[in-house]
Amino acid sequence: MHRETLVSFDPYDYAFHEDPYPTYARLRAEAPVYRNDPMDFWALSRHRDVRAALRDNVRLSNSWGVSLDPMSYRPDAHLAMSFLAMDDPRHARIRKLVSTGFTPRRLAELTDRITELTARHWDRCLQLGEFDFVRDFAGLLPMDVVSEMLGVPEADRAYLRNQSDLLVHREEGVFDVPERAVHAFVELSRYYRELVADRRRNPGADLVSVLIDAEIPDDVNGGTTRLSDEEIVGFLILMVVAGNETTTKLLGNAMYWGHRFPDEVAKPLGDPSAVPDWTEETLRYDNSTQLLLRRVLVDVAFGDQVIPAGDRVLLLLASANRDEDVFDDAAAYRIGRDSAKTLLSFGLGVHFCLGAHLARLEANLGLTAIVESITGYDIDVAAAERVHSVNVRGFAGLPMTVRPR
Repeated sequence: MHRETLVSFDPYDYAFHEDPYPTYARLRAEAPVYRNDPMDFWALSRHRDVRAALRDNVRLSNSWGVSLDPMSYRPDAHLAMSFLAMDDPRHARIRKLVSTGFTPRRLAELTDRITELTARHWDRCLQLGEFDFVRDFAGLLPMDVVSEMLGVPEADRAYLRNQSDLLVHREEGVFDVPERAVHAFVELSRYYRELVADRRRNPGADLVSVLIDAEIPDDVNGGTTRLSDEEIVGFLILMVVAGNETTTKLLGNAMYWGHRFPDEVAKPLGDPSAVPDWTEETLRYDNSTQLLLRRVLVDVAFGDQVIPAGDRVLLLLASANRDEDVFDDAAAYRIGRDSAKTLLSFGLGVHFCLGAHLARLEANLGLTAIVESITGYDIDVAAAERVHSVNVRGFAGLPMTVRPR
């Protein structure tokens, strides 16, 4: 039997979304292996448990997806989450094929283009002086980067970004995927099916064409194996969420916490070489990916608690990144701390985020352009608008004024 606890943890609660960290602190202290009977899940909040769970891809499975939503937690979760909702060897096959689009050489080639896109959007913000950081910059840059990689026309990007936003949004009082999110998934699936069909007829140098042509040796049947259209579309949907939503939120969270801690943001404002430290501390302090789900295949123990086979467990990445036993003064936002060996924001093990380097590259280039062009900025915190999502944390709106150099 699991221990009773008075801690209340509801990942759908709008009040929880405003500030989840007091709840995480209580979970670590009072119920590190937490059980929610009405919603039928367990949750791990301590760094050592989350780290161990991320590395355990044998007993803890991704095969039904990483989302708590009942509609998403199912055997065909890979249709929307691609290899993120698979176990090895299937996971390894898809990941190896799609990783051809994320080689260091291909990402290095993107650097100049990301710099150009950053300048385009940020120069407009500077001209405005007063703008919405998410709608006018942070929401545009990652979508442009993903779209350029896929060869998506500029005219389609605002539509796809809107569908992506709808896909992760959760409505108050609805404990599942809302109707608008279902519609967004259908629209994204339709769009990317048509895109893949077009690339088969008219191949180019974009990532979709690369994925169509990608092949690896088939160790089981001999010969080579390729991705099916269904597998490519699933990966493209994952890209528009993981490659767009999380990086948008990372940029917004960095600016928000920089505003809240002016002595800290003074470091990159005074020395742009400190921007990577700003990115890393934001990933630790308020990660855009808050949690991931695992399906328990066999009984597994954490501490003195056994989670039985067939149950599901949430890995609270954001809580682990605030664990006082691992991070000195964990509740403080401190740009320059070294968390390289302890950060769990991108996961660990075989499911370590394939786009981690790209997300860091976009954030570092974007934030560097900002600090090189301004002496300071202000955010209208009262008017800031939070995203409401189970997995993703960040802002939908962040009104800002800047003081150009």
